[in-house]
Amino acid sequence: MIAAPLASDRRGRASSELAHLPANRGSVRSRAVRLPVGLCRVIYRSAYVAMRSYWFVRRPNVRGVKCVLTDGEQVLLVRHTYGHREWDLPGGKIRWREAPDRAAHREMHEELGVRVPEWSPLGLVEAEFDHRRDHMHCFSADVSGQRLRPDPCELAAVSWFPRRALPSELGRFVERILALADAGTP
Repeated sequence: MIAAPLASDRRGRASSELAHLPANRGSVRSRAVRLPVGLCRVIYRSAYVAMRSYWFVRRPNVRGVKCVLTDGEQVLLVRHTYGHREWDLPGGKIRWREAPDRAAHREMHEELGVRVPEWSPLGLVEAEFDHRRDHMHCFSADVSGQRLRPDPCELAAVSWFPRRALPSELGRFVERILALADAGTP
């Protein structure tokens, strides 16, 4: 978690007194401390550049999730504030000893503010990208009727697209993962 010092909160407690408060787990912008969105984005971009250097040297195996969220015939795509800026499926890294479906739950709640009661597994997509070996567990879920609350630090844009009219600037694995979703649809 990233935190910035505060002079005091509305109850008059100094920032050092806020250090013991529980953070909004998994969120860069905790309830006790909120960084300006512009600063959060700079931090995300800087961290991504540092991670790319690490990936170049170490060539790690990275476990992650990608999620196909639908509302009828619409599919949700996001543009991140860091890294490659194409339209992509939401997702993220799986933490140590975290089950892939739990990571999907956590990431969708952190990035988009949605709770998914049940995931449909789509399979595993493996590829080398940015000098790392990605092992992406893919899931799908219908989130019809849920209000999205995107994290503005991590996501520059969030939009629904008709499944058959996707934008031209797609992330490298979007079509491959959507094909898995289509194959699983009766």
